[in-house]
Amino acid sequence: MLELSSQAEEAIRGILASEGVPDGASFRISAQQSPEAESGLAVSIVDDSPPEDQVVEGDDVEVRLEPTAAEMLDDKQLDAQVANGEVQFSLNAQAA
Repeated sequence: MLELSSQAEEAIRGILASEGVPDGASFRISAQQSPEAESGLAVSIVDDSPPEDQVVEGDDVEVRLEPTAAEMLDDKQLDAQVANGEVQFSLNAQAA
């Protein structure tokens, strides 16, 4: 199951607390298929997520994973860095 670093948890809490984000909104990661048939991931803020989404709980934060994304991220850790007011997420292998 996807792990969240403390930096990712802090960044997600900040995003969800931003002005214009409705109360109760969720941070969601979904799989994306490009026209070139390359797979990737997309993050979004959603008011409601489908019931089949997997929920990853962190320290006072939840991340919802679309089922295909959950499979892709099963052995990964989500990390984040904030620079110049922008968040950059990265994926790392989980520590053994």
